[in-house]
Amino acid sequence: QVQLVESGGGLVQPGGSLRLSCVVSERVFGIDTMGWYRQAPGKERELVAAITSRHSTNYADSVKGRFTISRDNAKNTVYLQMNSLKPEDTAVYYCYADISPVYNSRYNTYWGQGTQVTVSS
Repeated sequence: QVQLVESGGGLVQPGGSLRLSCVVSERVFGIDTMGWYRQAPGKERELVAAITSRHSTNYADSVKGRFTISRDNAKNTVYLQMNSLKPEDTAVYYCYADISPVYNSRYNTYWGQGTQVTVSS
């Protein structure tokens, strides 16, 4: 069973930084796009950032210039470096990955369990 394991959330003061990591728990045939969504209380889940297997990226307007997404294909890991954090960045952050588990299987989207990020003084 393929799992995505997240780490790196926590409590940080406004203006601070955090780095989230998400690793695919086992060897798989292929990983296409990886990325991060977030969901704040009372709000819909929104895309924060995504990165393709060729390292093409896109970001939500609200995080451009502050967040950086990257990936290490050798480690099946995606990262989200978050700088200049604001209270409105407070949310549960979920990583996802489009994975083909075994040779010639279709790609499906897998999700992490979520990690809480709280920005508060």
